[in-house]
Amino acid sequence: AAAILSISSWKWLFLINVPLGIIALILAIRFLPANIAHDTKPRFDLPSAVMNALTFGLLITALSGFAQGQSLTLIGAELLVLVVVGFFFVRRQLSLSVPLLPIDLLRIPLFSLSIGTSICSFCAQMLAMVSLPFYLQTVLGRSEVETGLLLTPWPLATMVMAPLAGYLIERLHAGLLGALGMVIMAAGLFALVMLPGPPSDLNIIWPMILCGAGFGLFQSPNNHTIITSAPRERSGGASGMLGTARLLGQSTGAALVALMLNQFGDSGTHLSLLAAAILATLAAVVSGLRITQPRVQA
Repeated sequence: AAAILSISSWKWLFLINVPLGIIALILAIRFLPANIAHDTKPRFDLPSAVMNALTFGLLITALSGFAQGQSLTLIGAELLVLVVVGFFFVRRQLSLSVPLLPIDLLRIPLFSLSIGTSICSFCAQMLAMVSLPFYLQTVLGRSEVETGLLLTPWPLATMVMAPLAGYLIERLHAGLLGALGMVIMAAGLFALVMLPGPPSDLNIIWPMILCGAGFGLFQSPNNHTIITSAPRERSGGASGMLGTARLLGQSTGAALVALMLNQFGDSGTHLSLLAAAILATLAAVVSGLRITQPRVQA
């Protein structure tokens, strides 16, 4: 992204995904196995789809509107409609044998704790990843290329740690791995909050590595637990809840950054990192609660 911005406009950050998406589609058609045919196929639930779109759409719109300082009357109206639509949406999902959003799975303690941990962790991640470019460029005066290079240790550390986490999940409780990962990520975020001014590149890089390593140690075991803690025949619904938790956390995190920047200006980047560190700590606590639950086997 930094390389693209250094030679072209921001529009190419989105256009570059078109050829990448086409490549992904071709690979999926070529290599993914076909679905197993069933005698009876569940009908598409249009009312649930509409209510699902309205519920999450209104939630994100209200969060964004509040962050941007829109009229409180408008936001209140959106929240009122959200509550009404959300009530009927949840009620309908609980009455269906094959719900669009399997809310009933939240009755499983291990599953619900894992979903809660996922929401907190992705909210913390998005708070950091959205606010850090503003901090590095606006506050520290780094260029686009320098900003991209300084952010790179985070995903690299995640990439290195993820396979190790997959290996450890067969030997250690996912709650312990998740808690340890979130503690490491929180430590990295708190280190970013307390950066000396002006910080050297090394002072920025090593907290980034901690954040990425912690998130990598957390993510694979948590995803594994979400899928395997649900009944095997409900694995598709569990996967849908996993994606919903991720998007809900990311959307909330992005809206919180917008709120911080709108209310506090350049200081909002520092407050966003502090909020991310607090949420990562909360995720560690929630993940630790899973240790009391029996381990699940794939």
